[in-house]
Amino acid sequence: MAPSRSVELVGRVLGGRYRLTRPIGTGASAHVYAADDVTLRRRVAVKVLHPGLAGDEAFTRRFRAEAQAAAGLRHPHILQVFDSGQDDGTPYLVMELLEGGSLRSLLDRGQLLTPSQAARVGTDVARALAYAHRHGVVHRDIKPANLIFDEEGRATVADFGLARALAAATWTEPIGGILGTARYAAPEQVRNRALDGRADVYALALVLVEAVTGTVPFASDNTVGTVMARLERPIDPGSSLGPLGEVVAAAGTVESEERLDADAMASALEGAAVRLPTPGALPLVGLFEREGIDRDDVPTEIPGGRPVPFDIEAVEGRGSLPDDTAVLPLVAALAAGDAPPPFDDPSALIDPTLGGDPTLGGPTDRAHGDGDTTPVPKRRRWRRWLLAMLVVIILGGGGGAAAYVATRPPPSHPVPALARMDQGQAQAALSALHLRLAVAARSYDPSVPAGDVLTQSPAGGKLREGATVSVTLSLGPQPIPVPADLAGKPQADAASILTTLGLKVGSVTPAYNLTVSQGDVISSTPASGTLLPGQAVDLTVSQGKPIVTVPALSSTFASAQAALSALGLPSSENLQFSDTVPDGQVIATSPTAGTQVRVGAAVSVEVSKGPDVVTVPPVPGSTVTAAAQALANAGLSVTGVSGNPTAAVSGTSPAAGTVVHRGSQVTIITG
Repeated sequence: MAPSRSVELVGRVLGGRYRLTRPIGTGASAHVYAADDVTLRRRVAVKVLHPGLAGDEAFTRRFRAEAQAAAGLRHPHILQVFDSGQDDGTPYLVMELLEGGSLRSLLDRGQLLTPSQAARVGTDVARALAYAHRHGVVHRDIKPANLIFDEEGRATVADFGLARALAAATWTEPIGGILGTARYAAPEQVRNRALDGRADVYALALVLVEAVTGTVPFASDNTVGTVMARLERPIDPGSSLGPLGEVVAAAGTVESEERLDADAMASALEGAAVRLPTPGALPLVGLFEREGIDRDDVPTEIPGGRPVPFDIEAVEGRGSLPDDTAVLPLVAALAAGDAPPPFDDPSALIDPTLGGDPTLGGPTDRAHGDGDTTPVPKRRRWRRWLLAMLVVIILGGGGGAAAYVATRPPPSHPVPALARMDQGQAQAALSALHLRLAVAARSYDPSVPAGDVLTQSPAGGKLREGATVSVTLSLGPQPIPVPADLAGKPQADAASILTTLGLKVGSVTPAYNLTVSQGDVISSTPASGTLLPGQAVDLTVSQGKPIVTVPALSSTFASAQAALSALGLPSSENLQFSDTVPDGQVIATSPTAGTQVRVGAAVSVEVSKGPDVVTVPPVPGSTVTAAAQALANAGLSVTGVSGNPTAAVSGTSPAAGTVVHRGSQVTIITG
């Protein structure tokens, strides 16, 4: 559809449900619109395909099947397909609408990604591809225009299944099924070989190089030069990609069997990201923030069909092909070493302006005169065909094709065993054979030192010079997280936990502690992080509360209490009579001074109340019995009666009012 048709469709409601509101992208096979789903009241993206596809039964059948397969893919980095159908003969797909723009729009604005940003985007895409490949779906057309960002910068892959559906369309008249975009096509795609998920991996490697450098490896001014250059040379990422270059090299091998698969590529990208700075936010081109619409009509598509008509004389006059896409079937045939494809319509190679008669299947013989329409013999048509092919080779980038035909393949060498070599040694061993090293992953191994090769792919056989050997490097023994909950556990239990984890107990330092019980762990060093197997954790173990000595005390209870409290010893006052210690002064402590006790032990402080004395009460005039009782009640002891025991009491000895010690003896006096 022409751009004008893209505008004409705005406002149209497809399937009675999807109202097209704005064009947001265009390509050779479809236009993409923002649309409103009037049923569910949500915004969606609608891809409206070329009207010429509507009458193609093979395409319609394949389109329906591929749309169902794509709709069945559920992955955070795969653009979700909601619906598909036809409206008035126009096939369409309904997808989720992401408003962060495409990688193509970002690059077209002159924005490049840092290696860190490219690693993050590549990981998202590789994870999506790995998921799709596990479900038997190969994308076949990975390119910047099909990598869409949401507003947070997360990458999503669009158009799963569409490339395969287009391959079945008779309007392209595919020969060998070559399809995709030439600048991102894998070598096996050009060679007309069966494709698997590793063709997507190769395309992603090219996209990552372009995203960082702004240049697609092998890209030239014409399709022939673009595709022929990669048939014998792997992708050279250069030095600007840093650690990301190793992944690109392992994903960009000529032979697909030597290439990373999508799972391995995602892991390798994650490993590269660890060695790169933290990525900044992507400089997104918002879907509705720019003028015009995205275009995806760069003339580098591999149509998988026969060459379009062209004018040999016009080509000879200007020295270039009118359309790069016309020569791809010839390139595929040359690359495979096959005879030229048997075209159903040889006249398609000759422009009608050369005097050909389309009704006769070829040009007329000009020797018969202008009006003579005698068909050219098949032999002469064959010469015309060869002439067309030679023009393609010579003027349309045939230098690359000629080089391919004329140049002998590079020699092959046995793949050396790299296990247990460090990275430098492995690199040297491969460089001596003109092979390349790519670090595909890193993995922990208790028996192989960090930096040494654990595994390699391929592990044997032969490789041509320039091929890549992917290796997994050891990270050494896997670090063990140090348990953070040893404090408060008995020492024996802590030791058992460390031993079970593969660690050991280091030094044990005893220490007093006011809160941790004797024999329990106070702290461990290190208290967190990781250690290698066999490394030690030091423990500090409680000896219980500290031991202090009860001091010798005098003075008042208040002073004694303060001194004991400073040592962590609580105290209590115990009042006692004393004939020798003044009232209010400390007599002694229990435990006694000089005794060692643990902090927190209680100390009883004996404080003097002075001597224990009483006053002899007056008892004159009372009977002896009553006087004896009164004296006993006062704390005195009656020792006898002086005088008539039946007579009235006249006094006491000591006399009444005398102060004496409690329990002193008193004599009652009568008469």
